[in-house]
Amino acid sequence: MTTLIIINDPPYGTEKAYNALRLAMALQKDHAEVHIQVFLMADAVHCAMAGQNTPQGYYNLERMLKSVLLKGEVKACGSCMDARGVKEEEFVPGVKRSTMDELAAWTAAADKVLVF
Repeated sequence: MTTLIIINDPPYGTEKAYNALRLAMALQKDHAEVHIQVFLMADAVHCAMAGQNTPQGYYNLERMLKSVLLKGEVKACGSCMDARGVKEEEFVPGVKRSTMDELAAWTAAADKVLVF
């Protein structure tokens, strides 16, 4: 079974990205049969930035994405990246630049789609 999680919000300031990745990690931990795909759109492309330095005891989305990438896939909207001046080489290793066509294909193939 494939679950696609689409994230739109920035990495910090709201907890939507955090909660989306918490859910992805919980699904991977407790439901090995579920394949997780995460698509980052709009300001969520910043979730994939490498080198995040958060205060002690505060969640860190870079570490969470690395955990998701161990068993799943993470892609980021290319036009959203371009609009924000973000380059793929700035991302956590394993996060790939993608397109709306690929998101459409992922959506059509997914058993469940969740949007944060």
